[in-house]
Amino acid sequence: MQTTTLTTPDGPFSVVVAAVPAVGGATAGLATEQVLAAGWTDDVGSLLALVHPTLRPSGADRADGTAPAGLLAEAADAVRAYYDGDHGAPGRIPVLQASGPYRTHAWDVLREVKPGERLTYSEYAVRTGRPAAVRAAAGACAMNAAALFVPCHRILRTDGTLGGFRYGLPIKESLLAREAPVPK
Repeated sequence: MQTTTLTTPDGPFSVVVAAVPAVGGATAGLATEQVLAAGWTDDVGSLLALVHPTLRPSGADRADGTAPAGLLAEAADAVRAYYDGDHGAPGRIPVLQASGPYRTHAWDVLREVKPGERLTYSEYAVRTGRPAAVRAAAGACAMNAAALFVPCHRILRTDGTLGGFRYGLPIKESLLAREAPVPK
């Protein structure tokens, strides 16, 4: 496992990457690097606590002060690109989270919400294929360990207000403002 912490306009942002063995198919057993957790903190331990126990690595090699390599470098570049205006960059980085079937599917659906697009929890539940699962959709956002790479900040309360965000409403507001379409 490797981690790095970057300085962003919204504060320190840490990323946790690990090589995780593939399950099933032609690549079964081969390890591929994936982002396991990310968020606006320099406390990597708090991010590791968000990772499902079946994926949680035992030790961390911090890349701070050295040049990150592999997927960690790509993830760091994607965060920088996001703040430089390429708001889709984090969506091109592989992420792995584990949970039950609905939540795992809901995270995949969340990655399809485009920059600048805002959905309510109700609309998000519809996109997951379970319109009545509004609370479960909200739970997927609340349990998301890979903030920015899985853009839970794009989901709003049903009344259109911001709702919650693990890293605080000022950061959520900043992200949404940054992604807002520029009038032409």
